[in-house]
Amino acid sequence: MAGGSAMTAGERPGDEASGARLRAAARELAEVAHTLREASAHATAALTDPRVAAAACRAPRDGWRAQRSLARAVTDPAGLGWAPSGGVLGALGAKFGGFTGRVGLPVAVMTTSLRLRIAAVAAADPAFTDDPLVRRLIEAAGERRADVLGALRDLVAERGAAGALTAVAPVFSEVLALRALLDRNPLNDRTGWLIATGAGAATADPLTGLSNRAIARLDRGHGAAVRAEPTAAEAARFCREASLLGLLGDLVAIGPTGRALVLTVRGPDDVERYVLLAPGMRLGAPDDASPADLLGAFSSTVQDSGPYSRALAKAIADHRIPDGADLALIGHSAGGAAVMSLSRDAALNTRYRITHVIAIGSPIDFKEPADPATWVASITNRHDIVPSLDGQGAGNCFAGRPGRYVVDYTDPTHLFPACHRLEQYAANIEHDLPATRAHIERRLEPYSGPVVRRRLYRLYDDARRPAGFPFLTVASRAEPTPDGPVDLPVRTADAASLTAWFAVDAASAAAVLGETGGTVPVRAGTRSLVALHVHDHRESTLGPHHEIALGVLVHDPWRPRPVGVWPDLLRRPHLRGAGLWTFCTALSTPAARAAHRNLWSEHVLTAPARVRVDARAAAVTVGDPADRALTFAGPLGPSGPWRSGDLVLYSALAGATLRSLVHAHGPSRLHPAPRARLRAGAAGHPLADRLRALGLDGARPVLCHSGPHRMLRRDAGTPVFPA
Repeated sequence: MAGGSAMTAGERPGDEASGARLRAAARELAEVAHTLREASAHATAALTDPRVAAAACRAPRDGWRAQRSLARAVTDPAGLGWAPSGGVLGALGAKFGGFTGRVGLPVAVMTTSLRLRIAAVAAADPAFTDDPLVRRLIEAAGERRADVLGALRDLVAERGAAGALTAVAPVFSEVLALRALLDRNPLNDRTGWLIATGAGAATADPLTGLSNRAIARLDRGHGAAVRAEPTAAEAARFCREASLLGLLGDLVAIGPTGRALVLTVRGPDDVERYVLLAPGMRLGAPDDASPADLLGAFSSTVQDSGPYSRALAKAIADHRIPDGADLALIGHSAGGAAVMSLSRDAALNTRYRITHVIAIGSPIDFKEPADPATWVASITNRHDIVPSLDGQGAGNCFAGRPGRYVVDYTDPTHLFPACHRLEQYAANIEHDLPATRAHIERRLEPYSGPVVRRRLYRLYDDARRPAGFPFLTVASRAEPTPDGPVDLPVRTADAASLTAWFAVDAASAAAVLGETGGTVPVRAGTRSLVALHVHDHRESTLGPHHEIALGVLVHDPWRPRPVGVWPDLLRRPHLRGAGLWTFCTALSTPAARAAHRNLWSEHVLTAPARVRVDARAAAVTVGDPADRALTFAGPLGPSGPWRSGDLVLYSALAGATLRSLVHAHGPSRLHPAPRARLRAGAAGHPLADRLRALGLDGARPVLCHSGPHRMLRRDAGTPVFPA
């Protein structure tokens, strides 16, 4: 069966026969118009033929008469009308004629063909042209009237965008071709002829003449596919036995989300075959991540290969399909155009046997698979505009391509985009097109059987960098601890950080350090520096957690230098001796506390915490609302950019002093005059008691360093004192 159709209950056989006769007449007129255009091209070319010029030199009078006759043939209304075409002079003449609004005989015949096609639609559905707004738009497009945009604006205002597209969907291509042939824009004439003759895909926008390929080339990328896991709801909807409706159900389950499925199916003959399922355009604005966005859908339509089809090829390669295996490609909308492009890939056809391509609601009229043995099926609803984006819509007057199974149908669900949704197509195939479903299922019989393996892939324009590359792309190891292995270095791909520095009494700082076995605090006169260090680890190898640490700035454990410490603090972290001694750390999860307790410090505790840090303010709390340990909140004040903020941390573990580095990367700000305030909570909590011992209850910091979005890396602590 080379083609197929379906009628709604309201259609009458007489109307269908009348429409068929009109379409046949339109096809014949289109062929006549094409012949006339070729004749005009030959006549124009003859005007500049060197042989004609040579003959004119030998016999000037006869040569002049011949050239005058040729010129009259392509410009006189009694001949071809204004129809120069071909060659440099012909192209210039055609553009001049377009600017001046001259219409030639080929254009007149072709526009008559287009009007006959519209009449064929009206014969099959009389209510179509009974709509006054639609009739006004068609008349304006076909009679060169200036109010085409006005007619379209009124239609959109009355029906909305979806209603307007639905109203003109059956003749969308014809209206565009009429407008392109009859307007005064010479840039879209070629596109108008391509649409009107069905000779090829539209090369430019029919309204403006802007090159389609120039736009499509903006869609760049080599394509990439990364394995993904379906949600529980999606997995529950996947079919166990492959069939046409089952495979469409899998496509519906994942939806247009920028993902694709590759299935391994064991056929009735116990041979494993493979199916690729490609959904339609991902909703949302175009971006540089998904190849199935709006730009990717456009490029899949007008190009033979694009990031979408290349990403699908990467998914097939990852599925480890053996050479020579049978492969079926099924796609909806942009996915159908992408799998049709994939079927043209010579390398893929060399490696596998592409047996079937099924495109649903897709613009694939001008694409052919590389292997003539590949069976192609196209299913389109006549009220769906998407299949006409390549310039040839459903129900056109041109003969189907040999060997291609084409189903153009209509159903009561005329509203676009509802009629374009895969759910609607699947329902139509199941309930309204039994012959179509039976025929396709017979062709897909080798793929009928249990699904042995199914893999979901997220598609990208290009291969994705590892998260945090290159800062977090470091060698890692599993460090054994009593509470289980910990992946080191601990890496945080996204964190908010804050370090608030306070000036405290040096004697108080020394007393607190003495309690925890710390080293010598750095002094500036009678004052020492204490830091409240906060991290909101949103994405970490220890899992999401909050970290709040209180510490005092201390000297190099081996060589305290009252004066030399200040230059030391300006050195790079791995060469720095001075650092922050942490004498109490609160962590919001037991897993984070266990890792800290085993690797870095024995002065850790678990407590609920809330952390919010942005460029203007901070809000940090530790403890339950009824038992607060500390609160730090308020505006951070004016700021300026600052460098990374790497930290050298000292801590006590098992009687030894450990040194560890926290490497940070990402934008950060320095706040020289913060207005936030630190308050201690109820007595008895280690953090609150330390704050009171240092005299920090109610204190404001002298300096803050913040970064709302940073990456962090911390390795295990190294014993440095005592030796």
